[in-house]
Amino acid sequence: MRRLVLAALVGLLALHGAARAQAPLVAGASDLQFALAEIAARFRADTAQEVRLALGSSGNITRQIEQGSPVEMFLSADEGFVFRLAEGGHTRDRGEPYAIGRIVLLTPPGSPIGTTGGMDAIRAALAAGRVTRFAIANPEHAPYGRAAQQALRSAGLWDGISPRLVLGENVSQAAQFALAGGSQGGIVAYSLVLAPAMQGRGAYTLLPETLHEPLRQRMVLTRRAGPVATAFYDFMQRPAAREIMRRYGFVLPGE
Repeated sequence: MRRLVLAALVGLLALHGAARAQAPLVAGASDLQFALAEIAARFRADTAQEVRLALGSSGNITRQIEQGSPVEMFLSADEGFVFRLAEGGHTRDRGEPYAIGRIVLLTPPGSPIGTTGGMDAIRAALAAGRVTRFAIANPEHAPYGRAAQQALRSAGLWDGISPRLVLGENVSQAAQFALAGGSQGGIVAYSLVLAPAMQGRGAYTLLPETLHEPLRQRMVLTRRAGPVATAFYDFMQRPAAREIMRRYGFVLPGE
């Protein structure tokens, strides 16, 4: 009897491992690091179906999909990347908008940049020669990095701060750099600083939307998408997922 029970348990574990390996790959922009993990957990609890998550900069994920990556669903921080994939024949359609993102000034404890002053606080610290390291995501392929660059240009700070920039491969890495030793701060995604894991690690202030182009975020199913990825795509538009996104500071379609 014990052997039968053990054999049955081994069989169940093997089936679970196989199901996990077959779970569709959902790629998302790094600003979704915490929100998307919660949504995937809620999807699993509500539907008994799983997705695998991969996070990175939207530009890099786009190139990977173009090169044949087995991604079944893509949540981009910039709708332009989704349109590019659609025009290249890599997606089912042009997708759906799922959020508009915001950026914040994030500073570690003891930073000479006071977050309450926003861009003026960066200006004052620069003028005093107190900024040596400042983090943003790489504007070349990360939408939040491009928004940070636009905000700094709008405020007339780009030329002064660019020699002091530390570029993250994506906005999640930029947030790590902003809080690292020797850094005075950075400009990162609002959704990241609202995560419980980030509480108490630094101070932040929301930056005006007028400083940069809107971060219109769009999701899409690729031509590889199967039924579970399609179900997750639909789930992203339901109240449970929308409430999680709202909690992480995103502006949602229709609101």
